[in-house]
Amino acid sequence: MKFYSLSIIGSPLEPFSYHSQELFEVAACVCVVFNNREKKAVVLQEIEKPSFQTLEVLSSTDEHFSQKQLQLANFISSYYICSLGDAFALLTPFQKDTIVEHSLNKELLTNNIKLSKRQQEAFAFLQKHPVSLLFGDTGSGKTEIYMEYFHKVLREGKRAIFLMPEISLTPQMSKRLEEHFGEHFVMWHSKLTPLQKKKALQKVRNGSAKIIAGARSSLFLPVDDIGLIVVDEEHDDSYKSASRPRYNARDIAIYMGKLYGANVVLGSATPSLSSYVKFPHFRLKGGHITAKKEFVFLRESEGVSESVLRELKERVEKKEQSILFVPTRANFKHLLCASCGHTFTCAYCSVGMSLHLKHNALKCHYCNFTEAIPKECPECKGNELVSSRVGTAEALKVVQEYIPEAKVEQFDRDAITTAKKLREALERFNNKEIDILVGTQMLSKGHDYHDVTFAAILGMDNLLSQGDYRAREKALSLLIQVAGRSGRAKDAKVLVQSFNEEFFLPYIENYEAFLEEEKLFREDLYPPFKKLCRILFAHKYEQKAQEEMRRMEAALRAFGDVEIVGAKKCAIERVAGKYRFEILLRADKSTSLIKAVRSCKTKLAEVDMDPLDFV
Repeated sequence: MKFYSLSIIGSPLEPFSYHSQELFEVAACVCVVFNNREKKAVVLQEIEKPSFQTLEVLSSTDEHFSQKQLQLANFISSYYICSLGDAFALLTPFQKDTIVEHSLNKELLTNNIKLSKRQQEAFAFLQKHPVSLLFGDTGSGKTEIYMEYFHKVLREGKRAIFLMPEISLTPQMSKRLEEHFGEHFVMWHSKLTPLQKKKALQKVRNGSAKIIAGARSSLFLPVDDIGLIVVDEEHDDSYKSASRPRYNARDIAIYMGKLYGANVVLGSATPSLSSYVKFPHFRLKGGHITAKKEFVFLRESEGVSESVLRELKERVEKKEQSILFVPTRANFKHLLCASCGHTFTCAYCSVGMSLHLKHNALKCHYCNFTEAIPKECPECKGNELVSSRVGTAEALKVVQEYIPEAKVEQFDRDAITTAKKLREALERFNNKEIDILVGTQMLSKGHDYHDVTFAAILGMDNLLSQGDYRAREKALSLLIQVAGRSGRAKDAKVLVQSFNEEFFLPYIENYEAFLEEEKLFREDLYPPFKKLCRILFAHKYEQKAQEEMRRMEAALRAFGDVEIVGAKKCAIERVAGKYRFEILLRADKSTSLIKAVRSCKTKLAEVDMDPLDFV
């Protein structure tokens, strides 16, 4: 009889001991009974017979993890302070006895991409550094450089991973890559159907997929011959997972570069300050866009104003296209009583319910709890219910009423729920079947709109005033990204609704100057100069969550190299029926944070290393 230490895939618990007559290799996947259910587990090592009774392994499988995947899982578990089972749940295993193809369509060894002199200089720079930042304006030709690099990697007999934020996985980019790399290209993201995923995974496993483009999960596919990882739009917060383990795909890509001996290229028109400070960068300005942009600031509160509507109407009359950015979905962000000030909040979360008139419903955007729109205030029985903070659906309604002849469409997560809907909406827009696209941040994500001559950007001051050390960076980056979707073929006008023109205007066309100034604000306080760790506690009983927080806070005080910035209720005190508390830690080194948190971690504590979300 042999005994093994196994990590249960997806379990937050430590490894368990099992026995079997069979001999298993380290990193093999097996099936076991765990909590009266059949589960997959990973063999970590063979062990001595334990002093307690063990269950028998049910069966072996045809799947296994590679040694590099084992190292990666250990790194994720160690750095992000989670179980190995949680780390393995991210990874897709290899399949035994898969015949790996190494044949390559010979046409791919020569390519027809012609780089300008400046692009060639950028390409040469990127090849010299293990990790580098391509700081390129919108339309400066970053994609052509990536493509050239992909061809080089293919000629070397290696494969490339091209990461994009999920929302940026545009049909346009997919079509472009497919035209270049044919059957050697696959797309991987959450919106694929089960059949599409099965086919793509088969191509990845048998080696015929040489260029793998996708969202953060494509990093964890079974590929052992990685020559290049490109992280496009590297500043995007969606690379950071919002659930356990709370990893950042950009940072994992950098670790994997070292692990696999692959170069890593980070690309953005508005790079994060962290990447700008940490890695050598190449500044790529200008490009094929010669159209001019005029920026006009409207000093007015948030909402679709008369001046915005007039500009939109003028563009419709000229048969030109426009985009209208609104920071929130639904009709309105909040519903409240004008008589007594009562706000309609979610029954399970400490947040206001969003108003969705189309469905006659109030909906919580945190837990999805939904209820009918009330006719009167439950507190004072008054019927003067008013809405605040316009959302996309309401903006769309206002525009349609003002310009009935215009073809207007909504472009957010409520309207664009599948990859097919995204493709069709972009096709309609580029075929001039839509005059005005009204959307949230989805508008800014790398979509190529050919003929937009007007962009209206509403609600920037709400973003700028958020309680987040990156509020300035996020607001400016978003403004530049949305504005970058206009003026690609013809001159364009950008209307920005904000009382903070003196902050935005100097940096709109000089993001580098902003990064240099922002460095001074962050020094000795925030990343990239300090490391942060946020520890969350959530429980249905408020006292229980608070007690756990206080217990861990007291234990953390023993670590002199770790500063407790605060220990309190979260900004949103309750989500999905659970009360939430947090501790924010700061230190010079991540190793200090990891050591302290590992030593003091309580059962309820969920760890968020390098947090980006503070609500």
